[in-house]
Amino acid sequence: MKRFAILASAAIFAVLAIVPVSAKDPATTIIPLPDGFRPEGIAISGDTFYVGSIPTGAIYSGSLRTGQGEVLVEAQPGRAAIGVAIDSKQKRLFVAGGGTGDGYIYDASTGANLAHYDFTSSTTFINDVVVTRDGAWFTDSRNAVLYHVPISPSGQLSSEFETLPLTGDLVVTPGVNNLNGIDATPNGKTLIAVQSNTGLLFTIDPETGVTSEIVLANGESVPNGDGILLQGKSLYVIQNRLNLLAKIDLAPDLSSGEVVSRTGNEEFDVPSTFDSAGRMLYFVNARFGVTVTPDTEYWITGIRRP
Repeated sequence: MKRFAILASAAIFAVLAIVPVSAKDPATTIIPLPDGFRPEGIAISGDTFYVGSIPTGAIYSGSLRTGQGEVLVEAQPGRAAIGVAIDSKQKRLFVAGGGTGDGYIYDASTGANLAHYDFTSSTTFINDVVVTRDGAWFTDSRNAVLYHVPISPSGQLSSEFETLPLTGDLVVTPGVNNLNGIDATPNGKTLIAVQSNTGLLFTIDPETGVTSEIVLANGESVPNGDGILLQGKSLYVIQNRLNLLAKIDLAPDLSSGEVVSRTGNEEFDVPSTFDSAGRMLYFVNARFGVTVTPDTEYWITGIRRP
């Protein structure tokens, strides 16, 4: 039996309203996603969410308020969608292309293709992206680099990208996913990223590429860290296969921090990335490890920010 209903056929992808689902926490809500969609990344602007499909590159867009949605960006041959970020001012979506080695930019209103960047043809996994005042930064989970797409003060995208080699404390382990989720301070002068395989956190100087470990108290770490979100001096890290959200209080200089809570939810099923809207956080359940069929169910879990 379906755990939630789909309003129309999978080709239309319209869904019913969000509903409270957790007896333990009545503030928990779910938003159904299309069956078989295989989501990973999410970005939110106002009450509109955007979720990418890993194997097809499609982007599904919907309302946090009503739960209704539709495909904004159709599946395209040879594309994938992992991390997703939005530049709300310019109404552009930035999408990390995983193993394709590419980054894509779409119009957030129409879904039209705006730009395509071929970052690398080597072994790679372009995993996540954050947009700052001067451009978009993409992580490469297999290599010690970031890719930067500059944005001019007037909002114009550069036709060229830059590759920033990373040095300092980060040590990349070959053959596994390393740097994953990425965020930035409001002024964009410091980037923060999580290394999934070690559970370590780093600041990154976007000018030099120097990485510095954020030392967590009591020898803590955040293994399986995936999406991250910086809110003031609180850093939230989703530990995907552990189904836990770690909240970390950071020192003013970002050199250290302390894990102050870990939050689970019965509606988490390998949440990969998340974004905020008001006092709520919304998590995409990637459900890594399940056998995927056209009928495999996917959903977003919304909880109050710890």
